[in-house]
Amino acid sequence: MIFDPPLIQGKLIRRYKRFLADIELDNGEIVIAHCPNSGRMTGCADPGSTVFVAPAANPKRKLKFTWELTKLADDNWVGINTMRTNRIVEEALIQKKVPELVDNITLQREVKYGEKSRIDFLITMADGAKKYVEVKNVSLVEDGIAKFPDAVTTRGQKHLQELMTVVEAGHGGTMLFLVNRQDATNFQAAVQIDPRYAELLSEAKNTGVEVLVYQTMADNQSISLGKSLSFNI
Repeated sequence: MIFDPPLIQGKLIRRYKRFLADIELDNGEIVIAHCPNSGRMTGCADPGSTVFVAPAANPKRKLKFTWELTKLADDNWVGINTMRTNRIVEEALIQKKVPELVDNITLQREVKYGEKSRIDFLITMADGAKKYVEVKNVSLVEDGIAKFPDAVTTRGQKHLQELMTVVEAGHGGTMLFLVNRQDATNFQAAVQIDPRYAELLSEAKNTGVEVLVYQTMADNQSISLGKSLSFNI
């Protein structure tokens, strides 16, 4: 996924009210940017961090910039915009870059299922099988281990339960975690943060829900699906 128009570099002054950030651009201008991420963003929203923002395409938009990336040490890029998460995965699915789902022939987004939920992707495989794919964005990394969630998520718990119901009905269910940074070597459920989610994820895997973990590749020009990560659930 190419950033078009090109991103603009700056320094983070502060993030506040969850969806707002004060950023000083390299030209000295201080702007208020939209922060499209409702998570805690631990370790990737520290004041003084190098960040990149996208100028708004709509000149009438109140906030003229969107926070897209944070650049940490050692060229570690963190994708901030969670609205791009599903687009990154969709692009990879279309380009057949997910080996476990390479036999997909049709792809539907936001299909109703379960109890008033929408699955991120409903895939029809070459053999006619249906696969329900839920995608989660991961930005928390501790000591090289990517962890999800970064806060208690009853919604995430519900999604795991619904995927198990899908599998029990004879369909395929996949939970795909997209680790939106490059400094992780493996993945695990954040049991200290949400023990119930960790319990359900283990149960889901044991009952046939496929668990996939992939990492992004990113710089200030593009972001895309990268390598898979091992996990311990």
